[in-house]
Amino acid sequence: MAKIPLHPRQPERVCWGCDKYCPADALRCGNGTIRTPHPIELFGEDWLDGELKDDAHFRIPSTTLVAATD
Repeated sequence: MAKIPLHPRQPERVCWGCDKYCPADALRCGNGTIRTPHPIELFGEDWLDGELKDDAHFRIPSTTLVAATD
């Protein structure tokens, strides 16, 4: 799996929905009809800082996990 660039120069030119990183006007993976935006486009330049600070907020406590019964 390729690593996502943290601060791309022109994120609007690429679809960030999978590891193919298709041009925005030539989607190949069938991820949808529009491109998936980079987190920097949605949350701003400091998108990674917020993720690191709020990491504990998004974790699921291990006591709430239940084993699947199939």
